[in-house]
Amino acid sequence: MAKGIKVRKRPGKCSDKGVVTQSTRRLEWSKGGCAMAIALAGALAGCSMSSLTSGIGGGWFGGGEKAKTEVGTVSEDQLLAAAKTDGGTTGSLGLDVAHGCPRFQVWSREGYVTIYEPGKVGDGLAVMHRGEITKTARECQIEPGRITVKYGFSGRVLLGPKGRTGRVTLPLNVFVTDARREKVVTDKVKVDVDVAVEKPIGYFSLVRTISFTVPEGSRPAEFEVYVGFDRSVAGAG
Repeated sequence: MAKGIKVRKRPGKCSDKGVVTQSTRRLEWSKGGCAMAIALAGALAGCSMSSLTSGIGGGWFGGGEKAKTEVGTVSEDQLLAAAKTDGGTTGSLGLDVAHGCPRFQVWSREGYVTIYEPGKVGDGLAVMHRGEITKTARECQIEPGRITVKYGFSGRVLLGPKGRTGRVTLPLNVFVTDARREKVVTDKVKVDVDVAVEKPIGYFSLVRTISFTVPEGSRPAEFEVYVGFDRSVAGAG
């Protein structure tokens, strides 16, 4: 029997109002699940779909914690393995970091994005897929007047009730802020994930570098690097 995925906005709110069934074949919407789907739609309408958690770790619409940041040796393989092993729970690789290295974090609530069918944003029955960032890491090269941050993140894509087999491409924004929280440099990246009806969860990892100057009188630790999904794409909610 497939595990139920409870719908909740945040702890103590809108819980146990809808269930999506998940099987090894896909997030199945069977005849017996139709009532659940209807309940899910109602719950999402009331909860604005801010978080669906599941029994596979960090949740189908994994709410709660932000991905934390620690660093050591950043590699795509290491991040990908961590994302798969932890089943979607958010966190860092927990490696040592050089003193003064800018933190790398998920920006606000942009650690996840849900893509709906056109014109149906917010409709739980119209979810195509969901992207989540679950692991982060970074390491630094600090030079006089300049910092280069090698950052990495990983996560997963899950098919929704209207999901289809194929490649899912999700754009993200990476940027650096100074002590006044003003952006000093930005970068646009994207992840590609292959998913299928028979394999409804796909994983991704990405490692890149971003460099920026440090004005005289500023300290490296005053800067922070952020990553988040780009919600300006069609159908994003």
